[in-house]
Amino acid sequence: MIVRRSAAVLAVTAVIGGATAPAALADDASPSASPSRAFPSALYGSTDPTYDGVWRQSLALLAQHTVGVRPAAKAVDWLTGQQCASGAFAPYRADASAKCDAKTMVDTNNTAAAVQALAALGGHDAETGRAVRWLKSVQNKDGGWGYTAGGASDANSTSVVIGALATAGDEPKKQVKNGKSPYDALLALAVPCDEKGGGAFAFQPDKKGALAANADATAAAVVGSLGKGLAGEAARPSGSAPSCRKGDALTPERAARNGAAYLVEALAKDKYLKSALPGATDQPDYGNTADAVLALATAGLGDRAADAMRWLEGHFEQWAAKAGPAAYAQLILAADAETFDPRDFGGHDLVAKLDATGPRPASVPAAEHGSDTATKDAAQAEDDKGGLNVWWPVGVFVVVGIGIGIGFLLSRRTKRQQL
Repeated sequence: MIVRRSAAVLAVTAVIGGATAPAALADDASPSASPSRAFPSALYGSTDPTYDGVWRQSLALLAQHTVGVRPAAKAVDWLTGQQCASGAFAPYRADASAKCDAKTMVDTNNTAAAVQALAALGGHDAETGRAVRWLKSVQNKDGGWGYTAGGASDANSTSVVIGALATAGDEPKKQVKNGKSPYDALLALAVPCDEKGGGAFAFQPDKKGALAANADATAAAVVGSLGKGLAGEAARPSGSAPSCRKGDALTPERAARNGAAYLVEALAKDKYLKSALPGATDQPDYGNTADAVLALATAGLGDRAADAMRWLEGHFEQWAAKAGPAAYAQLILAADAETFDPRDFGGHDLVAKLDATGPRPASVPAAEHGSDTATKDAAQAEDDKGGLNVWWPVGVFVVVGIGIGIGFLLSRRTKRQQL
């Protein structure tokens, strides 16, 4: 489920009164930080990490691990060093030696992403244990999680926490609050089959309690409903055509199948999902398309995602070069789940491109050594290094910064939630 959360931008726009989204939130924009400002050499990417440092680091480490690359020790140490004593993570702490306090903007999403990366790498039980305890302590009474502690539950946050619990060895269904599990929270966000957008998941109910289909939330919730994490997991092809099936006994597995059917239909016409950002009508949403591919592969419908994966192969370059390490990581995870070769993705080596955005890996698989393509792509990626991860964590800063007091993910109650 990678997570590029474009719906977050819509929420921010709605919250501040319908103003045009800041330029920094556009797919082709970069942050306003001074290019001369130095950031940690252990960090992937060279743009301002204020809003996405932990997120992009976690995805980069997770993607490298998935394809057999052993990351540099200092890259892992940087991530563990970002953790607060409570176990939670903020998007970025410039001075990790300073104690976290009430002003430190910790959240469930960065914390859950860090858990998944560190658990996959192994040897970090103390850090993941503290993080999981914190996540459990801020579970809502409906069984789910919001972006911030105490914020209203949403499909994306609940799903990424489910992935963290599962990756850390816990059983999400046993994590119950007020008699509700995380799966109960997701099922409450499933759009009924006989309604508009049936089968999809809503990010959150709107002010009247109605559920609007949201492709981003659906991709996340399909993976979460299946108890999987950000890396997904290729499943045996189901064989049958996906469809939304009604029934009183809606299970997480059935809800995931319904959500997958919605994504198949959404991808059918153009082979990609369209951006929901203001002013981006009919523009491709590369990140959410990759999310949908991973979700379908995880649901056993990888054959229905193959065309979208091939579309990404032919169109990813400009987007990923600007979006940075998390985009390369997202593509690697989607390709791996879809059994495409991330080292020969439309003639490009995604792994080399990702590796070049951070510290030199401790080791890479033997097959990578001496590859002319890998060498060329690594050099090109080094030239491209510095593109913005225009990811959903930007939104939380804007919302909190204007004193709304709620996380941006939970603020996506917007009329633009539809695909």
